[in-house]
Amino acid sequence: MTRRHGYALLAAILSMIVALSTAIYVGVATDDGTHQRTTLAGGRAPHNSAAPASTGVWVGTWSASPVGGEPGTETDGMAGRSVRNVVHASIGGTSARVTLSNLYGQSPLTITHASIALAAGAQTAEAAAQTMRRLTFGGNTLVVVPAGQQVLSDAVVLRIPAGSDVLVTTYSPVQSGPVTYHPRARQISYAAEGDRTEDPTGTAYTEQTEYWRYLTALDVLSDEAEGTVVAFGDSLTDGVGSTTNANHRWTDLLSRRLRAAIEAGRNVPRYSVVNQGIGGNQVLVDGLGRPAENQAGVARFARDVLGRSNVKVVIIDLGINDILRNPRLADPDAILDGLRTLVDQAHARGIKVIGATLMPFGGHRGYTDARESVRRQINAEIRSGKVYDAVADFDKAVRDPYDPRKFRSDYDSGDHLHPSDKGYERMAAAIDLDDLKGAAPAEL
Repeated sequence: MTRRHGYALLAAILSMIVALSTAIYVGVATDDGTHQRTTLAGGRAPHNSAAPASTGVWVGTWSASPVGGEPGTETDGMAGRSVRNVVHASIGGTSARVTLSNLYGQSPLTITHASIALAAGAQTAEAAAQTMRRLTFGGNTLVVVPAGQQVLSDAVVLRIPAGSDVLVTTYSPVQSGPVTYHPRARQISYAAEGDRTEDPTGTAYTEQTEYWRYLTALDVLSDEAEGTVVAFGDSLTDGVGSTTNANHRWTDLLSRRLRAAIEAGRNVPRYSVVNQGIGGNQVLVDGLGRPAENQAGVARFARDVLGRSNVKVVIIDLGINDILRNPRLADPDAILDGLRTLVDQAHARGIKVIGATLMPFGGHRGYTDARESVRRQINAEIRSGKVYDAVADFDKAVRDPYDPRKFRSDYDSGDHLHPSDKGYERMAAAIDLDDLKGAAPAEL
């Protein structure tokens, strides 16, 4: 360890002790704009991170569900390294705030420095000029996130355009593993040695990864949107099979459809779209570990849907893994009961629910005629209108009309389970934008 890093580590530890002794375990707070700190990278201080004065509503512009603890980070976490996540904004806003998670950590996560900036372009760790902002938590640059918990940053003034890439960077000087992460992001993010949190050049960010680390949500104060649509599902929602760095998940394409319809003057809701898909996710069954990795849909719905900002509609596409991963034949009634449980939870919060039919998987290694029968039974019930408030018929959109057990060949990514980019376009097009109108049916 160099002398400079040694001093930095000592200072961080002392800061942590002070923070702990004064109970700076931050939850939700708003920055009053008075907290300032001298410069780091480039000899230039980032712009003031004062609380927003503009009007609008807080909506989600991006999100990702925490999936588990990143392999290889069990002890050290990302100690002594800067993590620069790249995320794509579905809607624009004038101010921003982020959520950091330590759900799968076994010790407190100490973040001594965090920042947000617009990316200078596609596929880069470089920040756009004059957009770097320091993030604070309850007015402090240091935050300690207890194991199993998350933290919401203060609001920071930064105009984020719809469709832009945003850089969210954190630095932790001390061991705090495992790292809570989201794998298979279909988006390249970065890491660098040392505290490069406010380095706008991105030159030091030589490590590339297809993981999102710690970051689980980006909200904006928006005058472009009046609510959030949450997509809740498995790898088919997470975007597996789509082109990396292209933002070609069906959720991205739905967001673009919705914005285009609004710009064309159509009478559709002004909503953002966020993605809470997890590869391999099931309605009923958790993964292994404590807390469970890849939590079941019924277990994570409150956190990943009800806990998002200003949710108006949820679109559920879940159930295919309950069929494929069940060592015996899955019970369609049990899966449907689980889906109805999600609907009941949403309705209790006034959230409308659109549900998707389960897409074909003929030709996949897990295919059997008996499993196909279960899929068809579930789809028949969904189409009957007895599960959701409205239906998006993903199955009809992508299946081969000559063999409905399979994807149409150009909609298949090649594994006979996940769509191609063209298949994801078909999924997004299958959602009737008028179904986004209205609220959950009133309880009688």
